[in-house]
Amino acid sequence: MSNRNTILTSPQLRLIGSINEAMYAEFRDQLHNAPKDGPLVVAITTLGGNPEVARTMADDVRLLREPGREVYFLGKSAVYSAGATFMAGFPVSHRFMTKDSSILIHERQIAKTINLSGPLKSCTYQLKAALNEIEHSIEIEEQGFREIVEGSNVSFEEVRDRAPENWYIGCEKAKELGLICDVI
Repeated sequence: MSNRNTILTSPQLRLIGSINEAMYAEFRDQLHNAPKDGPLVVAITTLGGNPEVARTMADDVRLLREPGREVYFLGKSAVYSAGATFMAGFPVSHRFMTKDSSILIHERQIAKTINLSGPLKSCTYQLKAALNEIEHSIEIEEQGFREIVEGSNVSFEEVRDRAPENWYIGCEKAKELGLICDVI
């Protein structure tokens, strides 16, 4: 077994479950207790969750990497939805998955009811506010798509076009597409 595989099979951070505020607190606690130098491996299994929490966790990883620390991603079983958003925080060369695992990339979703009531002018502001929220969320989504495909063989346009249909990608296909470095 190579040194890299030895490092990957002993993750210092192990996360499982929905990506939410509780997982972020667990992530921060485990990070606080992890060794302060040397390679760091974050293993995750998730069916998804809050994309903004995932972006925050990915940003924490970026900040760890900036001074030159090696931080590795190890996706186990399922790396769905917000899990793929988190994975995008790691360069392809530091993304790994276990055998028989898969990624799910899809569009962000919204469930919102707009109840228009009152003067017509105020109704237009309510509608514009909802449209601004949707447009801003699409911008964030597309930035995430660009980050997940950076350094891979997948174009931004392909992921954007496939995301509406819930794009499930097995680990071997993810490796072939260059979305991850290897399968262990």
